Amino acid sequence: MQNNSRCIVLGASGFIGSRLCEKLGEKYSNIKAFGRNPMYKDAFKKCKWIEGDFADANQIANAIGDCDTVIHLVNASTPASANINRVADLQANVVSTLNLLDACVNSGVKKVIFLSSGGTVYGVPSIIPTPEASENNPITAYGVSKLTIEKYLSLYYHLYKLDYCVLRVANPYGPYQTNKKNQGVISAFFQHAIHDEPIDVWGDGTVVRDYVFIDDVVNAIDLALTNNSPYKVFNIGSGVGISLNEIISTLEQAVGKSLAVNYLPGRNMDIPVSILDINRAKSHLNWQPLTPLHDGIIETYNWIKSSGL
Repeated sequence: MQNNSRCIVLGASGFIGSRLCEKLGEKYSNIKAFGRNPMYKDAFKKCKWIEGDFADANQIANAIGDCDTVIHLVNASTPASANINRVADLQANVVSTLNLLDACVNSGVKKVIFLSSGGTVYGVPSIIPTPEASENNPITAYGVSKLTIEKYLSLYYHLYKLDYCVLRVANPYGPYQTNKKNQGVISAFFQHAIHDEPIDVWGDGTVVRDYVFIDDVVNAIDLALTNNSPYKVFNIGSGVGISLNEIISTLEQAVGKSLAVNYLPGRNMDIPVSILDINRAKSHLNWQPLTPLHDGIIETYNWIKSSGL
């Protein structure tokens, strides 16, 4: 990204937004951060902070008015909450994003980077690891909303030439993840371990997920800012599957003690195996994950201990 360009991060106060603004603020001089009250204000000390509500179309239009690039991280629901209230999920995420895209067209924004969900848009995958060209049959309203926003981005590109890049991120973890939305098993499990509380696991712990360290996600977003390849959609993950039981074993090594685990009945919203094929990102985004799981887990553990969570 050129230093005379202006970029805004929407949903900046969340986990990914906090780390992203911290890192991009060190690299670029014209980063704006939009969101609600941040938990970690130091992450935004090199950004221009704008407090606001993504659901307010006027606030969004004003915030992006002088920007060339928009990074859309807003996520007003979780896979569990979206299924409970599908209408609210649609309104908060899809309708609000349509207002954003209209504002982008009206104000001359050149590009939108959208963080989608590599773990939900494919549904129960027929191919593992799952490439971007696989079928999209989400089994949660959360995944439906993410996929709908992707389709609208494609439509706005066709109608108005509003450029975009979609990053289908696997299961990110690392510093600034607080489990505030009841997401992020590594952060949640660590917090329970530190406070000598048992861990709740839905199912028998054999569910397999693709975990990617936050700094690798930040690097993918940075590369997407200037991506000019013919591809608009990229999987961002490790390309490796790890079961919950394996995660627990790795965490036990990090904290140096055994963890108490409560195994609960499985949920029909949980996909048995989710591993992303990341070859397109390697070839066309010039990106690949650099942080081994063990190293990322140790860094996450040290951050959680130092943060006092």
